[in-house]
Amino acid sequence: QLAATVREAWWAAQRAQADWALAQDRLNNAQRLAADVARRVRAGDLSRADQAQADSAVSQAEAALAEAQGSRDAALAALAAWGVQAVPDGALADAAEPEPAVPDATTAAAQHPAATDWQDQAEVARRAADLAAVQTRANPELTVAATRGREQAGDRYQQTFTVGLRVPLGGGDRAQAKQAAARAEALAAEVRAAAERDRLAADIAAAVARVKATQAQRDALARNAALAQGTRGFIDKAFRLGEADGPTRLRVELEAAQAERQLARARIDAAAAISTLRQALGLLPQ
Repeated sequence: QLAATVREAWWAAQRAQADWALAQDRLNNAQRLAADVARRVRAGDLSRADQAQADSAVSQAEAALAEAQGSRDAALAALAAWGVQAVPDGALADAAEPEPAVPDATTAAAQHPAATDWQDQAEVARRAADLAAVQTRANPELTVAATRGREQAGDRYQQTFTVGLRVPLGGGDRAQAKQAAARAEALAAEVRAAAERDRLAADIAAAVARVKATQAQRDALARNAALAQGTRGFIDKAFRLGEADGPTRLRVELEAAQAERQLARARIDAAAAISTLRQALGLLPQ
């Protein structure tokens, strides 16, 4: 449970840090584009409307960076509360845990520490029920009494010891109730252990499916980001040659930045899914 809490804080910090890095890149690109537009406005190639749009893009990028900075600082502070430091900027690809092999969800669930704990409790309850079945009657009782007294005043005190042994000949209602309670507790423990194994198996199967889905999404968004980068390069060249207008350049820049953000999120989600799978298998962070 502690590992799950730390893992959640870790990946929240990674997402916030990736958003901050992308917001910084977006601001740098917007500033570079605004400077280029200003130069061309002075040369008479573009209008002041194009300058206003470029300056507006810079303002939006600055606002996005400020928001990302606040989220990043809060996430890193929450992670530092657990004594963990986030990875440096640009090292997100190396922050993933190794993907474990899961041959069968049911087998993996039976080996989970939580399932083992419930199974141990069920075993203790079964042995208690077996012991209650062997003890068909109550334990013998030994009574020892000591008395000291005299018949009349002036006589010497006399010490008397009395020893009694009580052997129950039958189990009685108390023994039967004890056996029934022990059997009921053993049955309840076995049911809890089976339910826990089924829950863990379902969590493992869901985590495996999540890993496959996030990896497929990451690969698709990687292709999309590569295409967006290529388009941005073409439009940037055309813009510098005067073959593309300012609004088109701004739109393509925004689409490329959005594609990069989606890819960064997809990479982190894929790595977080592997971490969730390891958590479902009962493996500690590495």
